[in-house]
Amino acid sequence: MATATAATSALSSLTLRSPTPSFSVLFPKPTKPFSLYRSFHSLSLTTQAKASDIDTSFFENLNPEEDVVFDPPTLPEGYTPPPSFDDGPEETEEEIAAAYEELYGPAYSGISVLGNDVYVMDSKVKKTSAFGKVKKEKVRDGFEERVVQVRRVTKVVKGGKQLHFRAIVVVGDKQGQVGVGVGKAKEVVAAVQKSAVNARRNIITIPMTKYLTFPHRSEGDYGAAKVMLRPAVPGTGVIAGGAVRIVLEMAGVENALGKQLGSKNALNNARATVVAVQKMRQFREVAQERGIPMEELWK
Repeated sequence: MATATAATSALSSLTLRSPTPSFSVLFPKPTKPFSLYRSFHSLSLTTQAKASDIDTSFFENLNPEEDVVFDPPTLPEGYTPPPSFDDGPEETEEEIAAAYEELYGPAYSGISVLGNDVYVMDSKVKKTSAFGKVKKEKVRDGFEERVVQVRRVTKVVKGGKQLHFRAIVVVGDKQGQVGVGVGKAKEVVAAVQKSAVNARRNIITIPMTKYLTFPHRSEGDYGAAKVMLRPAVPGTGVIAGGAVRIVLEMAGVENALGKQLGSKNALNNARATVVAVQKMRQFREVAQERGIPMEELWK
């Protein structure tokens, strides 16, 4: 038994040794983890501040556990403290509505405290039609629109013919202001809108008496069209035809006589009516220019 134990110990001492060195001998385990940032940081020329360099003498005399008493500065002479918010009078509903409207604009209820346009918010909302196009709402400026004529016109170009629509529109407030406009576009709606904008740029004022008629007769021509206008007694109505009647009605004339003497072109007759109206003058204007009273005009 003793011999077997001795033989086992001898065999254990005779273990095979590898002739090659171990991996730990060739690449020893580093004592600290390798960091690329630390290696480049050590090469930088900037110096880092140490904890001993920071001056903390200001906080040496302060005790964090001690209660610090706030000592406010003395108030200047004649100082009057402002009234408290709760001490003032309560705001009325009109003042609150005015302050809200000043910040956020007029409300959708249709009531404006500051006199703003209640349709401003609605005009900014885009409304699309069934085809995805943005609808343009009518301008709310007090003028009414009436279409005189819509015609299809063509333009001959090198590649063929281009089809457009020409619209003639008369706008007026029926209080003495009227305008005639024309516009062309590839669609009828767009042509009417363009002509309405053009008519608003050509607004004129028609002189009228208290009986809503002309102060005197007048004639005007535009191109080959010639228009004759005559005043009428109350109850006569507007006796005219074509574009002349539409221009007078949109201006607010209720008693007048009109006649087309030349061409029957609607656009030229409408513009001839505007020319005839611009020649009219009020009696007070003539008397003021002559420097005489109005009673002497009929002598």
